[in-house]
Amino acid sequence: MELRKEPALPQPFADHFSTLAPAYAAARPSYPRALFAYLASVAPARRRAWDSGTGSGQAALGLAEFFNDVTATDASAEQLAEASAHRHVTYRVAAAEASGILSGSMDLVTAAQALHWFDVAAFYEEATRTLVPGGVLAVWCYGLQRVGEERMDRLLASFYHERVGPYWSPERRLVETGYRTLPFPFDELVAPEFEMVHEWTLGELLAYIRTWSATAGFVLSEGYDPVEPLGAELAPLWGQALDVRRQVRWPLTLRLGRSARPLSPAGAP
Repeated sequence: MELRKEPALPQPFADHFSTLAPAYAAARPSYPRALFAYLASVAPARRRAWDSGTGSGQAALGLAEFFNDVTATDASAEQLAEASAHRHVTYRVAAAEASGILSGSMDLVTAAQALHWFDVAAFYEEATRTLVPGGVLAVWCYGLQRVGEERMDRLLASFYHERVGPYWSPERRLVETGYRTLPFPFDELVAPEFEMVHEWTLGELLAYIRTWSATAGFVLSEGYDPVEPLGAELAPLWGQALDVRRQVRWPLTLRLGRSARPLSPAGAP
């Protein structure tokens, strides 16, 4: 897949995932179809959408079912190289704060599990610039998963908060608060609740945990994989058969609002 590149990124970006790009693409959970159907229903049209900080394109592919043309940007060429091609999606290396997208051209702008890595004020300005009048910005995130069994959820929470906790970037706090502490200078809409649900083996869950930026930071600092002992603790509780599947859940926190960008005197965006 050929990637389009902007001339240069405006500033260094928080690159936590380029070295994890293949694992990230393979192991990260996908978002529910109902989320994208809802976003399409509140956008003023289904012509064009921009997915910023797309990573390996999980959200972009979901949008492509409902929008004619999806532009998916990320500052990491390595992550974009792992994205799946789709006839409605154009992948491009660009910062979220300087997308190179035509002003007033997007019905919907999204940032999926990515806003906390951006210069938030600059991204809001860029989203406002690219949206049509009445266009919608939607940002969402997810935190710690649950498998619905108390002992395993305690082990997973301990790993998250204690074992790799010191290696989370400060921005992670924004995810844990569901972006609710951030300003949101849009006409905010009341969003329904969504969650991701996957039937995973223990191996799939552990592969996902290895894509956490804090896990990568732990490995870099301590020199060993902390997920191996976690897996040994979880295995007797999960089920001895390697193909046992359990339901893994992540509640999504969604904020969305309409642009107040006015029409020009000629009536064009």
